Amino acid sequence: MIQIAGKHVYISGDTEDIDEMRKLENIDIAFVCMNLPYTMGIEQAASAVTDFKPKVVYPYHYRNGDGTFSDVEQFKAMVNEKTTATEVRLVNWYPEKG
Repeated sequence: MIQIAGKHVYISGDTEDIDEMRKLENIDIAFVCMNLPYTMGIEQAASAVTDFKPKVVYPYHYRNGDGTFSDVEQFKAMVNEKTTATEVRLVNWYPEKG
């Protein structure tokens, strides 16, 4: 976690679903990875986000080990179903994907 201009920013890095992430508090912006088999799947990532409730979350690092992509739209739907406290922002981190 880093603090910039008074904002608390969490960058998950390559992590699995860990208790320390779920216990985070007062996060303004979070970047959460989800690429199997290396990190969390979208279900784990969405569950973790709904626990620590950042104000804004950007799913990133979502190209899977086999070259497919995690379904970030489904991730967004799962987060939105459980909480209105977090805004999910989708960015095309992989322009070649289209």
